[in-house]
Amino acid sequence: MKGQKVSVDRELCYGSAECVHRAPAVFEFVDGFGVVRPGREEAGDAPEILEAAEKCPSQAISITIADAPSSPDRP
Repeated sequence: MKGQKVSVDRELCYGSAECVHRAPAVFEFVDGFGVVRPGREEAGDAPEILEAAEKCPSQAISITIADAPSSPDRP
């Protein structure tokens, strides 16, 4: 099973807050930068997250596909 994770590269982010405006349930503004709210890293497939990543002027938002751990009864 695959999951999508969202992250913000603080080296690229310059604080436009586009992410916070587009997806406030997932992003927040901390010390002048957009960050993913704790516990919301797995929200990468929500439409508003995809839009936030697309519209981020600094291209600081990444959505990656990661393998989820397999269950013990599955190979």
